[in-house]
Amino acid sequence: MKAAVDWALRAATAQAFEALCAWAVQARATPLPEPIRRRAALVLMDDLGAIVAASTEPEIVAARRYAASAGGTPQATIFAKGAVRAPIAEAATMNGMAVAWAELDEGYRLAPCHAGAYILPALLAAAEAEGATVDDVIHCLAIAYDITGRFARAFPFATMTVHPHAAFATVGAAAGIALLRKLDRAAFSRALSGATSMTPAGPYAHAIDGALIRNAWSAAGAWIGLQSVDWALSGIGGIPETAYDMFVTCLGTDARPQELHDRLGDIWAIEDGYHKIFACCQYAHSALEASLALHQRLGPEASRHIERIVVETHPRGLTLTGVDPATVLAAKFSMPHALAAVAVRKTGGKDAFANDTLSDPAIAALRHKVDLKPYEPLAPWPNDRPGRVTWVMKDGASHTAECANARGGADQPFDEITLLEKLQDNCAAIFPMMPDTLRLILAGDPEIGKKPWRDAVAQMVGE
Repeated sequence: MKAAVDWALRAATAQAFEALCAWAVQARATPLPEPIRRRAALVLMDDLGAIVAASTEPEIVAARRYAASAGGTPQATIFAKGAVRAPIAEAATMNGMAVAWAELDEGYRLAPCHAGAYILPALLAAAEAEGATVDDVIHCLAIAYDITGRFARAFPFATMTVHPHAAFATVGAAAGIALLRKLDRAAFSRALSGATSMTPAGPYAHAIDGALIRNAWSAAGAWIGLQSVDWALSGIGGIPETAYDMFVTCLGTDARPQELHDRLGDIWAIEDGYHKIFACCQYAHSALEASLALHQRLGPEASRHIERIVVETHPRGLTLTGVDPATVLAAKFSMPHALAAVAVRKTGGKDAFANDTLSDPAIAALRHKVDLKPYEPLAPWPNDRPGRVTWVMKDGASHTAECANARGGADQPFDEITLLEKLQDNCAAIFPMMPDTLRLILAGDPEIGKKPWRDAVAQMVGE
């Protein structure tokens, strides 16, 4: 049912949208604060590693064959073995397909949103093709991340109906490209509003059901973002009211226009990002940490004697109900699978969500012995995603561990050494030079910052 239009709120949202666009154009001409630059470099590093980690998945390999057959002028790199170069759109969509596939990309903690995954596939392809520098990439990423995070906060869904990869991917991609090409305020507004008007209503339940098309929404967003900027430069775009019309009237979200403009330049969304070491939906991470604590306390053989697992979790964790996942995506969005796999394999990393886990008899049996219950009482942020796990043993004994808030967020971030080790694990087998190059970018090495991004890419892929 179409939502009734609140004309005053629509006008206020349009005004806030224009203020956001004006700030973004100005921020592109202003140096980044060093902590923001470093945070952006971490996001770049983490998401590139996630793209490479997913590049060997069979469906990704097959999709690359279709992209390669499209022809066209090679302009940008697909980050997979062989480092094939393709036209901008094909490179952006293939990297966009991979970026969130392994669930190892970073995310935004204050609203459901993986801003880096929406921005980088298109931004990196355009930067490589158009001769932008490494510093340009970092600068545009930080500002576009702020825009995307603000959209996610300004237009919250009352329930998880539309997946954020569908809702905000077009916004992030368009913002990154518009900043890279230094559009003026009017053109920037046309590009961002135009991309917003093409937001798809990808169903959130597709992730839980394991529909692999969910991983293509960030790819489609990259393509739409690229096109929206091209069209904006031709005078084709949306209007300042488009964001309200799309999200509130069409998709049924709330509207909080103050989130689009409040304290612009003083607070940065990228400071509230989180990073993962577990290869699954972040809503399960606190329960996984509790499970690993039980492993540490009880020893390596204890999990062989589990009769039942009781998981008390937050409301969003309670949505992850799949018991017999048909795909690795469904496994990553299944609390029963996650808790069974971490019990059997003693890890929450890639090995707990690999293809072979779907048919592992020990994991399959234990998935049917996981009970989900609401965690009570629920605390406010940052402890709003807790997990309490109880292993009920075959001899009747029970053991409980609890995690109020999984690591990785701004309140308890992983140190850079941990994230560099994750990067090494994700990409060194395919691109041995990539970790060293990204370390230099993270450190703010002035020589590499001034390099064209295409030269940094050549260095990373070993050309």
